[in-house]
Amino acid sequence: MMKQRIITAIVLGIVAIPVCAFSGTVVFPIVWAILGAVGVYELLGCMGTKNNRFISFPLYILAIFAPFAVRYFRNELQEYSAVIVFSLFLYSLYLLAVSVFSYEKNQNVDMNKILASVLVSLYIIGSVSAIVFIRDVNGGEYYWYFIFIGAWVTDIFAYFTGMLFGKHKLIPAVSPKKTVEGAIGGVVFCVAFFVGYGALVNYFSQYDISLILLAIAGLLSALVSMIGDLSMSVIKRTYGIKDYGKIFPGHGGVLDRFDSILAVAIVMALFLANR
Repeated sequence: MMKQRIITAIVLGIVAIPVCAFSGTVVFPIVWAILGAVGVYELLGCMGTKNNRFISFPLYILAIFAPFAVRYFRNELQEYSAVIVFSLFLYSLYLLAVSVFSYEKNQNVDMNKILASVLVSLYIIGSVSAIVFIRDVNGGEYYWYFIFIGAWVTDIFAYFTGMLFGKHKLIPAVSPKKTVEGAIGGVVFCVAFFVGYGALVNYFSQYDISLILLAIAGLLSALVSMIGDLSMSVIKRTYGIKDYGKIFPGHGGVLDRFDSILAVAIVMALFLANR
């Protein structure tokens, strides 16, 4: 199992190289559109709503379209922000209508499941779009790496710190192996890596970002990284599955591998929104 995880990680690393190299091209939104759509598919499959085409198809279309919209229609999105907000309200009305007619056909339909499926799907779509947004801000060619630093440094150092010093369980009902000491270690190292990488960017580029703000961003990113991980674990436990998918052998699906990244992307997008 560990050998399989390592091999998959190496393959993912090799695949990531051209994605990073061509992040300024159409390759970048294509990759995140695919990952977003697969993530939504995995979630709807987990919650048992993927066969309801009135729910799933609009979400797949949005997952594919959103990363491209963020890159190529950014000005239009800002100009028509009010229209977008009210479109979301209209979409909520559409969901209620779907729930009504689904109930008419099958009175065992779970409206809470439908609404939860859409809510979490929109979170996934928003997160992958945020990654494209961050890449395209001023200095984004450096800053989008903070997303992966925040997620993976927190995860790696929380694991090793917990293994060495962990005594107090964090949330045993959700994740029995995670400890308070591990969580603290993840936060500390995440902040350190944020500040260290930020200092390198400031030194080797023409960009300048406050290291104090980066320390705050690192703290928040570490916290939401763990929340993102645990929340996706709660969903899996609620619906009785081990992994969301099998696309990454030894790691599971997109949501198993990118759960923390999705959460960190939202935080970093807020920090960099005005750059």
